[in-house]
Amino acid sequence: MSQSYKLPLEAASAEFAEKKSRFIASISPVSSEDEALSFLRAVRGKYKDANHNVYAYRVRDNNITRYNDDGEPGGTAGMPLLDVFIKQDIYDFCCVATRYFGGIHLGAGGLVRAYSRCGVLAIEKSGVGIMRELAVCSVAMPYALYESVKRVLVEKGVRMDGEDFGAEVVLKFALPSEAVAQLRSKVTELTSGTVSIIEEKMSMAVW
Repeated sequence: MSQSYKLPLEAASAEFAEKKSRFIASISPVSSEDEALSFLRAVRGKYKDANHNVYAYRVRDNNITRYNDDGEPGGTAGMPLLDVFIKQDIYDFCCVATRYFGGIHLGAGGLVRAYSRCGVLAIEKSGVGIMRELAVCSVAMPYALYESVKRVLVEKGVRMDGEDFGAEVVLKFALPSEAVAQLRSKVTELTSGTVSIIEEKMSMAVW
């Protein structure tokens, strides 16, 4: 299973003005280059009258990284935008920095700062999550142990996915795979070995 990595939590946008130029940062989580390009087309369509739609995207699958200055002087836009994400080790995103020119030239340094700020604001607005390996588990127990076992699960911060009250209680939950051994030990100790956690499968999910 793949290692953990950071990614934006949701699509978002942020806006600011710099010396009468209007900058709009748009970001979206993506899982493929096709999704990144689709988002880019959508933003370009929305702001088709803008002077520049600079972009950067980074997709972990196949290790794809792209950026474009879209008419701004080389090295002053796309790379500074991308660099914000590289420094924070963020993947699976597409970020578009739209500029409506306000008549005042910013200079190379000013452009670098403005496009970097687009990346920073986009990340702040979207939030950052961690894609990590989760163990999807279940645990069956007598009704008498339900409250105490569930309390331990909640204290350990598992994600509860369901409860089934039949002949006995079955709880379904997920948690980071590296935390399973410690939780299993705790439940075994609590129930004197009469209840055990079953790992049903592994999956990658934002945690």
